[in-house]
Amino acid sequence: MFDTLSEKFSDAFKTLKGQSKITESNIEQTLKVLRAALLEADVNFKVVRQFLQQIKEKSLGEKVIKGINPGEQFIKIVHDELTQLMGDAHREIDFSSTSPLPVLIVGLNGAGKTTFTGKLALYLKSKKKKNVYLIPADNFRPAAKDQLIVHAKSLGVDYFDSDLSCSPLEIVSQGMKKAAQLGKEVVLIDTAGRLQVDEELMQQLVQVRQSLKNPEVLLVADAMTGQEAVNVAQTFHQRVQLTGAVLSKMDSDARGGAALSIKYVTQVPIRFMSVGEKMNDLEAFHPDRLAKRMLDMGDVVTLVEKAQDVVDEQEAEKMMKKMEKNQFTIADFIKQMDMISKLGSMESILKMIPGMGGMMRQVGDLSGAQGEMDRIKVMVNSMTPQERENHQILNESRRKRIARGSGCSEQQVGDFLQKFEQMRKMIGPMMSMMKGGSAALPGMPGGGARAGFRQAPGEGKKNKKGKGRSPFGRRFF
Repeated sequence: MFDTLSEKFSDAFKTLKGQSKITESNIEQTLKVLRAALLEADVNFKVVRQFLQQIKEKSLGEKVIKGINPGEQFIKIVHDELTQLMGDAHREIDFSSTSPLPVLIVGLNGAGKTTFTGKLALYLKSKKKKNVYLIPADNFRPAAKDQLIVHAKSLGVDYFDSDLSCSPLEIVSQGMKKAAQLGKEVVLIDTAGRLQVDEELMQQLVQVRQSLKNPEVLLVADAMTGQEAVNVAQTFHQRVQLTGAVLSKMDSDARGGAALSIKYVTQVPIRFMSVGEKMNDLEAFHPDRLAKRMLDMGDVVTLVEKAQDVVDEQEAEKMMKKMEKNQFTIADFIKQMDMISKLGSMESILKMIPGMGGMMRQVGDLSGAQGEMDRIKVMVNSMTPQERENHQILNESRRKRIARGSGCSEQQVGDFLQKFEQMRKMIGPMMSMMKGGSAALPGMPGGGARAGFRQAPGEGKKNKKGKGRSPFGRRFF
């Protein structure tokens, strides 16, 4: 997500290293690099001009804080302007306006409307505890109805069996009546799209919107299309009055143009972003967190929130006690690996840790490490339950059998067991140090959810002068 833009930002800030203060001359080169990076990311040129002007004005008018070098202070200004550009803060959907609340999902073909509808249904059901109902109203692409019904059944969500021979207005009208009869709280309406905006599509959407009471209208914009997504958003907003936008395909090589331009151009908040292909790969859009990701400051808050969703606290406490007593087994190790995999890929997890983006660019491709983890899982699956609980019984003949069953060499099996034993010896002392402190994993005793750790390390803390601290302990956050 925004890897190229993040790298260009990092290169731009290098020009301020060693400077004693911020001046018009020493930030000119930095602004030039930023301008090129933003235009290359397909950010609207008006947005780029306004953004850089704001940074320049604030940089030259800012007094240098004692103990903070100019480079760090400049990054703080860029962070604040990026956050402001994308919407300042997360904007929740107002579920109190009407019941059932109609959520009209619009956009062009291929943007991911139907997939997003399923993801939003899961998000609202699991995280907001809402009683959700789905209406397939896309009579232009019949497969969209089948796709949405598959999502509904897999998620355990009710849906309206629409007659696609009817007009979208008739389908929505019938579906809303059914939803009201069933006592649903939120109704998600998947509408038709086209390869490009046309009058027939817009007229259908206008009619549907006018028939609904206080609807939420979400535009699904393809993050890969850059400035074109902004043009589409403008057109839809002029005709159907959008109340929010959604960025899809953010796990791709998104250049960033859409995220940095949509809010500025339309004044419509971005509410969600899709970060993967799975149904649970949907995140609420937090401008400040995304700005930190772009600037390689990580996003520990989102990482902790994800951990809290997947960590079973009772299971974590049980495992913690086993670690302290040096009773940690291979079966426990695999459980931990499975728990971590639910957070996302190793690369996506590391990018949420401050400073890891730059280090990962030096390390390069992490697919080898991911492959090693997959190989270990296959190896462990070739063991018997008894062997997983007590690796001490793994003699030469058992290791040979495991090697044959997993397609690994005996040397690889031996290496894994040796590393596991070394890790096991280290865990006991580590757990003793972590016990009672916030360094523990989310959900474990003394750490995470129990310690109220819902923000990045240092976020919200105050120094003696009342200044906020950054994830790095800097005073300007």
